[in-house]
Amino acid sequence: MRRHLLTLVLASGAALGLLQAPAHAAEGTVTVFETEVQPLTVYENPRGCHKLPLAAHVLTNATDRPVRIYGDPFCLGPSVTVPPGHGSHVAAGSGSFSA
Repeated sequence: MRRHLLTLVLASGAALGLLQAPAHAAEGTVTVFETEVQPLTVYENPRGCHKLPLAAHVLTNATDRPVRIYGDPFCLGPSVTVPPGHGSHVAAGSGSFSA
């Protein structure tokens, strides 16, 4: 009985996940500065998780939504939120951001 209840709960959770509205991309750009000799990396209307360039130094959020910066390349764990119209220093090799 307990095993059947667990299966039902897991199946219900999976079904609810499928019914959720898809996430919309943030409108605008996220720009990453690395060094003076490299061109800026620009993410147009970012959606989901993006690995930051290895030499990333500054991230600017010119989108309409908050952006989160993570210390790993998979957008997991603790993060720093960068509101629209703001920027943040990022440690080289700091990982990723999500929009």
